[in-house]
Amino acid sequence: MISAALRRGGIAVAAVSATALVLAGCAGGSSDAADGGSSDGKVTLTVSTFNDFGYTDDLKKAYEAEHPDVTVVFTKAATSNDARANYFQKLGKSGLADIEAIEVDWLPEVMKYSDLLAPVPADLTSRWLDWKTAAATDKDGNLIGYGTDIGPEGVCYRSDLFAEAGLPTDRDEVAALLEGGWDKYFQVGAEYSQKTGKAFFDSAGGTYQGMVNQIEAAYEDPKSGDITATKNADVKAAYDQVLAASKDQSAHLGQWSDDWNAGLANGAFATMLCPGWMLGVISGNAKDVTTWDIADVFPGGGGNWGGSYLTIPANGKNVKAAQELADWLTSPETQMKAFAAAGTFPSQVDAMKSDELAAATNEFFNDAPVGTILSNRAQAVTVSPYKGAFYFQINDAMQKALTRVEEGTQDAKTSWDQWVSEVEAIK
Repeated sequence: MISAALRRGGIAVAAVSATALVLAGCAGGSSDAADGGSSDGKVTLTVSTFNDFGYTDDLKKAYEAEHPDVTVVFTKAATSNDARANYFQKLGKSGLADIEAIEVDWLPEVMKYSDLLAPVPADLTSRWLDWKTAAATDKDGNLIGYGTDIGPEGVCYRSDLFAEAGLPTDRDEVAALLEGGWDKYFQVGAEYSQKTGKAFFDSAGGTYQGMVNQIEAAYEDPKSGDITATKNADVKAAYDQVLAASKDQSAHLGQWSDDWNAGLANGAFATMLCPGWMLGVISGNAKDVTTWDIADVFPGGGGNWGGSYLTIPANGKNVKAAQELADWLTSPETQMKAFAAAGTFPSQVDAMKSDELAAATNEFFNDAPVGTILSNRAQAVTVSPYKGAFYFQINDAMQKALTRVEEGTQDAKTSWDQWVSEVEAIK
């Protein structure tokens, strides 16, 4: 059972922590001076990530015990936006880590520079789900990223806050309560807010992300690559719907902000959309809260938010050693340990088929059967949205547009119009 590894307080602090952790390990075979090592056979590898990848002190100790000649310095960016800016500023130049994590939403941009990344060895490519591999394979057939996780989503909720509103608290009953589309989710939210005077969800931006991930081609035409975002009626409908609900139901706490982190602990909102990797973020910021739970449900049926890869800059000093470490970090066995630590749902075929995953529970979330819940949520995903070369820019601008409205600096129409202007200026 994984549940023993999911002890309360045993999960790393959330994405916004910039604390550098040290992790040791990798096969010693590449630890020589020719591959960036020192003359005495020692090699130091750097691994740069964001959010909580589940790379714990237990992994550090395992590496140190098995491979004493390699030290890995693991650093975490404050946000994925910070990590992305650093990545594209330095790719092909100098200053990147030996292993750099990337988010799936960056992939269209990353693939334009695939020749600057060391390919994944061919014998590993069958490790992952077909679509996970296909997304990171360039026109020459090179896989340029080692898949870490995917992000099937459920709904996390505070059972104590639900009880205050007279709503059911049992996770199966909550799933039944929220079953349906976004109309149903916001209908329950309106009832909750009317009864309690409190916020139902954390932010318009975080909620919109779940909505846009169900739109097959939100911002760009898959055939031509043309930007179609401002003319897409589904995008406008999602924008209008989430902001209408936001007026009374949102805590107006931008995700990853200090206030949002605090809100996870102080009951500032009752629900939030929860991909697997978010479980570690919640537990890391709300260590003393005993009432967080997760329901096997998602508005509109299913959705996938996020998922990441590890990439290796081809001009790095330790490419061979980095490849061996990336291989280890994304093996089915290690990804199951990462899932146990942070809820990062594995993208490896063998891991997803394992009895260990099926039996996984999470003590922090009141022993929720997270392995089963997230597997069910993964199977419920029916849309794999197209994300072209400009997806990240457009969506980032949309998040800022939603934030302006929630902060009260612009009304919904003015902020939409500014977003349209920004999108139209993208070349």
